[in-house]
Amino acid sequence: MTQGSIGPAADPEEVHELVTGYCAAAGLEWEPGARAREVVVTLPGEHKLRTVCSLLVGERALSVQAFLVRNPDENHEAVYRHLLRRNLRLPGLAYAVDGSGDVFVTGRLPLAGVDERALDELLGAVLAASDEPFDEVLALGFLTSMRREWAWRTSRGESTANLARFRHLLEEEPPSGPEDGRPPRQ
Repeated sequence: MTQGSIGPAADPEEVHELVTGYCAAAGLEWEPGARAREVVVTLPGEHKLRTVCSLLVGERALSVQAFLVRNPDENHEAVYRHLLRRNLRLPGLAYAVDGSGDVFVTGRLPLAGVDERALDELLGAVLAASDEPFDEVLALGFLTSMRREWAWRTSRGESTANLARFRHLLEEEPPSGPEDGRPPRQ
């Protein structure tokens, strides 16, 4: 067995030590989770500034779960369709929706396959799956709320820095019709 790798009969405690050692060596912000052998890691991004993910070492697999966005306010079908299409390109991960409609990135890796390289690839894939679609998911699922916040901030001279990358969408006139984004009834 080489250093930084766990053999075929992987011991969950050894994998947990490998995960915490990897996070520390990589300079990642992390802390123990609430569950046994859980590590909560914060990944820095560009669009989604912080992706918090749980790495849970089970008896046979390492599972990962990262929050993407809360239940979209609007256009659920478009948000979910966009993410389901992205599922086809995700390496060992998938987008999932919980009972409240909140969206997560999830995955599982057999303990026997966990080593430093696998952790690096897993966390890189989680970050990409959270960061890359983030702006589009916000624009699809929260545009009305963002327009309200933009109008409120600009009317009071407040900073709009957190919405600046959406300026092109927020300064447009919203389509006429009901607040829910559906076309008016005929």
